[in-house]
Formats: sequence, structure tokens, C-alpha cells
Amino acid sequence: MDNPSVKCVKLMRKTTIYILATILIIALAATVYILVLNQGEADKFEGGDLVDDLGYSLTLTSPPGRIVSLAPSNTEILFAVGAGDKVVGITDFCNYPYDFAAWIEAGNMTSIGNYYGPSVEPIIALNPDLVLATTGSLEAAENLRELGYNVLVIEPRNITFVIRDILLVGRATNHYDEAVALESEINHRIEAVTSQVVSATTTPKVYHEVWNEPLMSAGPGTFIDELITMAGGENIFEDATSSWPTVSSEAIIEKNPDVMFFPDMYMGRSNFYETIEVVKDRPGWDTITAVENDALYEINADIISRSGPRLVDALEVIAKMVHPEIFGQP
Repeated sequence: MDNPSVKCVKLMRKTTIYILATILIIALAATVYILVLNQGEADKFEGGDLVDDLGYSLTLTSPPGRIVSLAPSNTEILFAVGAGDKVVGITDFCNYPYDFAAWIEAGNMTSIGNYYGPSVEPIIALNPDLVLATTGSLEAAENLRELGYNVLVIEPRNITFVIRDILLVGRATNHYDEAVALESEINHRIEAVTSQVVSATTTPKVYHEVWNEPLMSAGPGTFIDELITMAGGENIFEDATSSWPTVSSEAIIEKNPDVMFFPDMYMGRSNFYETIEVVKDRPGWDTITAVENDALYEINADIISRSGPRLVDALEVIAKMVHPEIFGQP
């Protein structure tokens, strides 16, 4: 017969074995759970076959871990859908949603240089799994594809394509749910504007100056033309023969816009169109209705020139310029 001390030892051994077995079972269960969870995440990736804005097809089998953006608009889309932590390379002109210059100086991100006609060497040095290009970097995009890199060209023509590209980038980066949520938010804000525009009793004529050397405006088929229309205005160059027409001062005077707006800066040039006061003094412009009524405005160049999520910000600002009686003063 075992004495009490022996019984105690045996009991302690059994208890220890039970505890260790329990811990082992829990550990095994946790391991299996993690494996199943990870497998589920892998199965959830919906990158698959992707078609970019130029019709190029790309197949991704796994989410990219290193992304290079070759345009500010692409950078904004990436961060807006939650893929910003995968971005390792951007251009010198990418400045939203963060001050990337500080990131680059700290060594947390790399600039590949200019967004227009970039060299492939600094891009290759970053060993990207995915490169988001534009028509401004087509040569680099083609060279990178020939070298075996995954490239998508993002060049939306209008709001519909901007939203399509948000969803495309969401799929490509395994952030499709976030992209769908962003799509819903953008559509809701657009509807909030367009549903009120229907009550407008006028359709003001609008001129937007894209560039001033020479004078250039937005024509049909552009997202700027679409924004003006959605805001309840009429683009005075909606009947132009090109999307970005070079225009004359005389033509602007003749079309007599009710509202005019200018980007506050572009390509690093503050007030590149001069200033509002100087614009008013252009020969013959004192007869333009917009000048007479002091309906000349500045707009953030980034939100009006970048085909990304902030175009809806531009819509809301333009709506105030065109219909202040509905949306309030800009």
C-alpha cells in the first residue's frame, strides 16, 4: 500500500501531466486555428486577373508586399484603400495623405524621382511586387513588364473610371473590402450634391484654367468637365475637339463664363496662373460676367488635377462656386 507521501507524489505527477497535456492541446489547437486562418486569408485574396485602364491583363496569385507608385494619384488611392503600409516607393510629387518628404528623409520610404518619364533603375532597386504607373510613365511600365515585373497603368478618364480603379487597386492589394467601403462613401457624397443640384433654377457657365502658358482648359471626356456638370454648371469648352484644348483669351471672352476657377498651384509653382487680381486685368476680361460679379476662385490644384479619391472633395468645392445659393459660399 502506498504511503501518503507516495500518493501525493503520484497525484502531483498526474496533475502535472494533465496540465502539460492541456497546454499541448491548447497549443496544437491554436496552431491549427492560425493555419486555417492564414489559409482562409490566402483563399480570400481576390487579385486574380486584373485589367488596367489600357487593357493590359495581369494575374496576381498573392497580395503584393512591396508596391511602387509612379504618380501622386496612385499613391492617394493606395493609402485610401489601406495599402499604404506596403508602399516602398513614390515620386517627388507625392504629398498626400502625409508629408512623405519627411518619411524619405528618415529612410522609411524612397523617392524614384519624377512622375513623368521616370527611370526604371530606382524602381528596380526597390524590388517591387507591384508597380502602379500612369500614361506619364508608359515607357518605364513597358520596360518593367519586359523584365518580369507586375505593372498596372491607372489612368481613369472620368469619375466612373476613378471608382473602378479604386476597386481595381483594392483587389490587387488585398484590400477589396476597404475599396468597396470607399466607393460607397464617394457615391454617397456625390449623390448628396447631385440630389440638391436638381433644384437649381440656373446653369451657370464655367471656365476652368488648367494652364496659362498657353491658356489651356478642360474639354469633353475629362473628369473636370464631368465635375462641373455634376455641380450644376456648364463647361464653356464642353464642345472642344480635344480633352485638354488650348484656348484663346478671345474665345473665353466670347463664351462669357459666369464662374471661373483656377488651381492655386501646379507642378510646384505657386499661383502659376499669376493671381486673381492679375487675371481680372487681362485685356478685355473686365466685360466677362464672372469678373464683373467677382466670381473668380482658387481651388486646391491637387484635388482637381489628380484622378483619385479626392475628386469628390473638388466636386463639393465646385458646387459651392457654381451654386452658392444652394451649397453656401466657397
